[in-house]
Amino acid sequence: MNVLLVSTSERNGGGAIAARRLMDALNKNGVKAKLLVRDKQTDAVTVCKTGSKLPKLLERLAILPRCGFPGFQLSTFNFQLPRLWQADIANVGIDITRTREFQEADVIHLHWVNQGMLSLDGMDKILSSGKRIVWTLHDEWPYLGVCHYRGACEERECRRCPLLCGSLPYKIYKRKHEMYRRWHPVFVGCSQWITDQARQAMPGERVEHINNCIPSTLFHPADRQQARKALSLPQNKRLLLFCSQKVTDERKGMAYLTEAIEALPQRGNGEEAFHLVIVGKDSEKIPLPEGIGITRFGSVGEQDMPLLYNAADVFLTPSLQDNLPNTIAEAMSCGTPCVGFDVGGIPEMIDHKENGYVARYRDAADLAEGIRYVLGHDLRAAAHSKAAAAYGETHVAQQYISIYQA
Repeated sequence: MNVLLVSTSERNGGGAIAARRLMDALNKNGVKAKLLVRDKQTDAVTVCKTGSKLPKLLERLAILPRCGFPGFQLSTFNFQLPRLWQADIANVGIDITRTREFQEADVIHLHWVNQGMLSLDGMDKILSSGKRIVWTLHDEWPYLGVCHYRGACEERECRRCPLLCGSLPYKIYKRKHEMYRRWHPVFVGCSQWITDQARQAMPGERVEHINNCIPSTLFHPADRQQARKALSLPQNKRLLLFCSQKVTDERKGMAYLTEAIEALPQRGNGEEAFHLVIVGKDSEKIPLPEGIGITRFGSVGEQDMPLLYNAADVFLTPSLQDNLPNTIAEAMSCGTPCVGFDVGGIPEMIDHKENGYVARYRDAADLAEGIRYVLGHDLRAAAHSKAAAAYGETHVAQQYISIYQA
């Protein structure tokens, strides 16, 4: 059986990382799997490149006038600019059906395919190809109109979209669902939360739940003091770790984390003193109150993350919208307990007060309480045990193989 996984990127973004890891897990479990991407970042022979970034640019240019500009003004442009990246209209893309990899595959497994990777026309060609189609839901875009997370929006058919003007979001929503009713791909939610959301949005379609997998050869417990020494981090502080691909992304909740940190005692001897470690793009742009010890890393490669997780006493994930964050699974695989808000798939990953702490949504005071709780209890073994059971490569690969063969 030949399986072709399809992703916009090989390594950038949680969906891309999950797709790459699943490809590796499938190959280890007797399936011939390749990953087809537009943005290739390594020389791996099982990862194939196709197309260019031109469709990405053309899509952004098409979105721009739909963002509600009354006329070009710099202040208005700066306010509306985030909408360019919160919406995808899939008006242009790469025709992957012409590639040798597509033609040789028995199963086409879609992952995160936005920002000019696949167009709606391209999706229709893929679905109508006669091959078995599986689509892992890394966010809500596949069953919504143009956005990646519904959030507080109550529009069920995207008729009055808060992101883009006009009827286009509804037309895209309608076309997607018409394609699904015609071709019936198998959807897979990588959290129970998004699985339930998808089942409500697509009541006539098959939606299964399978977690992302985490490579245990990379993410596993290691000596904490040795990890800190290797990273030149304080040996006698309580290390609080936060990381994000882009730290300034409001969806990642840095403002709530800052407020929670302020509520913690900053002075003390040895074990009572806190030190914050921030990892990700734009980490230097995060302002923090005086008196808070901090080490800032920029973007860090996958191979370096296990040291950071093992060095930390607690991993903080105050995301306001999320599906099944790879970072939580990675941290727990290293035995590092996590604290996050009760949103999306996070409460499925963290068992409250057993291997971490689930704080009330958007409640910085409870986030601070979660930090205190985790630091006051030894939850490392429980965190590692949960991750090993939930995100093991063989277990996840076998679940997908069952779907491919069904």
